[in-house]
Amino acid sequence: MTQSPPRISKAVIPAAGLGTRFLPATKATPKEMLPVVDKPAIQYVVEEAVAAGLSDVLMITGRNKRPLEDHFDRNYELEEALARKGDEERLSKVQEPSDLATMHYVRQGAPRGLGHAVLCAAPHVGDQPFAVLLGDDLIDPRDPLLSRMVDIQEREGGSVIALMEVEPSQIHLYGCAAVEATIDSDVVKVTDLVEKPDPEEAPSNYAIIGRYVLDPAIFGILRETEPGRGGEIQLTDALQKLAKTYQSAPTGAGKIGGPVHGVVFKGRRYDTGDRGDYLRAIVRLACEREDLGPDFRAWLRRYVSEEM
Repeated sequence: MTQSPPRISKAVIPAAGLGTRFLPATKATPKEMLPVVDKPAIQYVVEEAVAAGLSDVLMITGRNKRPLEDHFDRNYELEEALARKGDEERLSKVQEPSDLATMHYVRQGAPRGLGHAVLCAAPHVGDQPFAVLLGDDLIDPRDPLLSRMVDIQEREGGSVIALMEVEPSQIHLYGCAAVEATIDSDVVKVTDLVEKPDPEEAPSNYAIIGRYVLDPAIFGILRETEPGRGGEIQLTDALQKLAKTYQSAPTGAGKIGGPVHGVVFKGRRYDTGDRGDYLRAIVRLACEREDLGPDFRAWLRRYVSEEM
């Protein structure tokens, strides 16, 4: 009897970046810990992984990132103080991060790029497919993306990347995919990838956003990938080689790593990696909260009409 492959259970979250766009706030505080309303951005990302069934989370960290570990650990002194006060609501919020998932941590010794950060996960991931979630992209839980990507990977094999259509003038800010249509309206086959191309040289306006479901064959390619744009080891370059290798190999044993597909996302995404988008994300999420939204929206309307 043929056994079905195990369902993906591991998520990798690279979180070793310096957060230079948010200085001086990130001089001593990890950018991933900046609050989006009343939760740090990184908690939204872990919650997304857990909602997609990925309960084993590896965070790739670096120097000065200890607050990330502390946030997902127990704080017995604070919990005891809240319990004594009978403040069950805040006690639940404090305990929630430590109960979300099984958390693991490994340090990326030097800032050598996203590809190198993913490679740091190889000993933990082993030979099973896994997900990668970038902390700068928050995906609204009402528009599940990662679970759809996991489903496509389990059906098609290989790797799956998240794509979003952007204005052609903005494609130089992203990795870009050349694609072919499939029978699914929201799924494309990726034939080529380019990291931050000039608009006139971009093969499409499909931009890679921060969600990946990867075949473990990516690790072997990353080990051989030379530094690319910015002098860093780019995950996009490794995926491009993976896609090309699969397409050019003969049918059979040569098809190592499987195809690369893309899921085209049209839902709500909040970019917290840019200061302006970070502020817009806070406003949008605050407006939609049942406990904050009504009063905040009323204030916002008055502010815009009276002050602007």
